Amino acid sequence: MDKKNQQALLDISTWKRIAYTLFFFVFAYSIAKIVVSALIIGQILFKLVTGNINQQLLSFSKLTSDYMYDILLYSTFNSNKKPFPFTDMPN
Repeated sequence: MDKKNQQALLDISTWKRIAYTLFFFVFAYSIAKIVVSALIIGQILFKLVTGNINQQLLSFSKLTSDYMYDILLYSTFNSNKKPFPFTDMPN
């Protein structure tokens, strides 16, 4: 193993990034998937019962989808911005 690879393995910022990535993708993303599933079911039921779309559910599902997107960007190293709760919730 050369010196450059050894330095990369010992870099604490890399290990912190891996830990945050695992937390966000395994824990936060999993919870967000459950929330989105409930929002989908709720919106379908609301549409069936009233014939309309619930605007509050629509707004919350957009917020949750944006949050999931932020998690995916961070987890795939396309962004260095940590998702909520380390930054503001997406608008």
